[in-house]
Amino acid sequence: MTGLGANGRDTDGDDVIHTGRRSTALKTVGLLLAGLLTSAVAAGSWVYWHLNGNIESVDIDSALGDNRPPRAMTTPAPAASASPLPTGSLNVLVLGSDSRAGEENKELGGGSSTGARSDTAMVVHIDAGRTGATVVSIPRDTLVTRPSCPLPSGGSTEVAYNSMFNSAYAVGGPVCAVKTVESITGIRMDHYIEIDFSGFAKLVDALGGVIVTTDEDIDDEDSHLTLEAGTHHLDGEQALALARTRHGIGDGSDLGRIDLQQTLVKALLDQISATSLLTDPARLYRVADAVTAGLTTDTGLDSLTELVSLGRSLSGLTSDTVRTVMMPVVPAASDRNRVVAEEPEAGELWESLR
Repeated sequence: MTGLGANGRDTDGDDVIHTGRRSTALKTVGLLLAGLLTSAVAAGSWVYWHLNGNIESVDIDSALGDNRPPRAMTTPAPAASASPLPTGSLNVLVLGSDSRAGEENKELGGGSSTGARSDTAMVVHIDAGRTGATVVSIPRDTLVTRPSCPLPSGGSTEVAYNSMFNSAYAVGGPVCAVKTVESITGIRMDHYIEIDFSGFAKLVDALGGVIVTTDEDIDDEDSHLTLEAGTHHLDGEQALALARTRHGIGDGSDLGRIDLQQTLVKALLDQISATSLLTDPARLYRVADAVTAGLTTDTGLDSLTELVSLGRSLSGLTSDTVRTVMMPVVPAASDRNRVVAEEPEAGELWESLR
């Protein structure tokens, strides 16, 4: 997978990266969830109850109210072709974070729920008909105007100017992360999905690890990862360290970490495709348990049934209709270690997804 430069182009000079692995993974997720649901019903209500109970949720719609971008208008399908599966366009904010408390997360470098950070942020736009999608990464070091956000304990945060993007999650959790993304993009987030450190590491281990190839040596004291350039088989803890590495590669910026994360995603999807989960119920259960145990969603996706419906609705995606890009950014004039959205390119990107 090629890397992205600071202007949102890939480092080989193409304007858009088409990634077949991502679309394959989306369809694979749908099949896995469908198989999981079938297995859960066959095994008895306890399995379904356990996996369903793993999922944590946040009522983002109630917290934010009506002062949000409008929902995308959808055209109802003709009665003759009506499907029980949703077909409208969809926008999902996907975050990777250390938000959950607990010994496992602390051992992996995570923090408590009061000291949470979002290390990875992607806006996933699924086109109407759900046969095409765009995945946009937002660098955590982007300086933004953070809007006032409601707090679970009551009251609200103050508007903050020239604030790092990932501070939204730190001060106001998923609700503020969603509101900040909506203020940046002008796009309503229909759903929210977050996976924590422990859940990600357990997922990799349940899949038997991942194989990655690095182009340069990595020695990052912060992520505690040391790798020579070459091909490596990583367990869950090592894969998580790779996803968090930034100081031991390139110029040490968040843009380099995004490139590593994309490499890791490709490796993870390769492993999913190569693992016969649907014919191995025991491993399927371990993977499903790992995923759901580390998952926080909005209340519209907080059950296996809803997740299965989403996964199955994505089965029409093809490899040449999914693109991955990074929000166009340039170094900030006030701090060369931070970036700001590059205009008009960033605005044009978000406009194309509304």
